[in-house]
Amino acid sequence: MSWFRITLHRSAIGLPERTRGVLSALGLRKRQQVVFHPVSAQFAGMILKVKELVKVEEVDRPLSAAEVKAERTPEPGFWVESRAAGGVLKEVEALARRRGGVKVEEEGEVRL
Repeated sequence: MSWFRITLHRSAIGLPERTRGVLSALGLRKRQQVVFHPVSAQFAGMILKVKELVKVEEVDRPLSAAEVKAERTPEPGFWVESRAAGGVLKEVEALARRRGGVKVEEEGEVRL
């Protein structure tokens, strides 16, 4: 069975009550909220009413709330895209010494 993965991308502030009602019927309240509904004509019709506000994908199975959260969580740490001359380079090297090492991923990218 296929499922619609529906993500609210645009806010419903200032939109007609009828449009807000469709979003409410889909279970969407906040921006970036994700809901899953089975593929059916009923949900396809509701999606068409708010197609400018949502992003829709067809998936094989619905994800749990924990799986959706894990999907959105970034990797720990940060990326240094390119080394700049002067103070930034010294700060990166000092941070690397404190944290215990630096992994060079590609040319110009350093993973701390």
